[in-house]
Amino acid sequence: MPPADALLTDIGARLLYRDALVLVIDKPAGLPVHPGPKGGETLTDHLERLRFGLPRRPEAAHRLDRDTSGCLALGRHAKALARLNKLFAASGTVEKTYWALVEGGPEAEAGAIDLALARRSDDPRSWWMKADPAGDPALTRFTVLGRGGGLTWLALSPVTGRTHQLRVHCAALGFPILGDPIYGTAPRNGGPGLQLHARALALPLYPKKPPIRVEAPAPAHMRMGLEACGFGG
Repeated sequence: MPPADALLTDIGARLLYRDALVLVIDKPAGLPVHPGPKGGETLTDHLERLRFGLPRRPEAAHRLDRDTSGCLALGRHAKALARLNKLFAASGTVEKTYWALVEGGPEAEAGAIDLALARRSDDPRSWWMKADPAGDPALTRFTVLGRGGGLTWLALSPVTGRTHQLRVHCAALGFPILGDPIYGTAPRNGGPGLQLHARALALPLYPKKPPIRVEAPAPAHMRMGLEACGFGG
C-alpha cells in the first residue's frame, strides 16, 4: 500500500462530490481522519485546501478507520455538519456500501449478520470490540460479488454503525477481512493492508430531492484480490 502522504499530494483530485452543503472525498487507506494520542499526520491536516472560498475548512461527518479507504462525507459549515450528523446517527438513514475481500467466505450468496457488539475492555482508550449478546445491537447485510483464490469479494451494508462492526462481524462468522491484524490473521506489520473499502454512500440530505449517490473507485491495494474474484474494473 502506498504511503498515505503520497496519495494526498493533491486532495482536490480525490474529491468525488461537491455542493453547497457537503463534499464527499475518496479517503486513502493508512491515513486517520482525526488526530490520535500518538500524533502524526491526519486527513484533517489537508482539509484546509477544500474550503473553496468558505471561511472555514470542512469537517468529517462520520468515521472511517485509518486503514479503510473510500467515501467520506464532509460538512462544509456548522449547519451542514449538524444535518449530516443527524443523518448518520439515525440507523439505516444513510445507505453505506463497503467492499471487502475476506478469507474463505460465507456459504450463502446473500444474508445478514445479526450479532450484538461490546468493547473487549473497560479501558476507554481501547476501541477493540467483540461479539457479545449483552452488547449493543448490530446488523450487517452482505452479498457475494465474486469468489476466487481462496477469497470472497463481499458487498457489506451496515444497518447500524458500531465501531469495527464489519470487521468483527466477518471475523465472528469465520471469514475475517483480509489484512486485518486485530480480528483476522494478518501480522501487525508488513501485511497486505486492510482490504476494506467504503464503496458508496447514498445521502438523503434534501427532503424534496433523491438521495445524493456517490461511489469511490476500487483502490490500488485491493485490485489484485478483486480481479482474482472476477472484478473487471
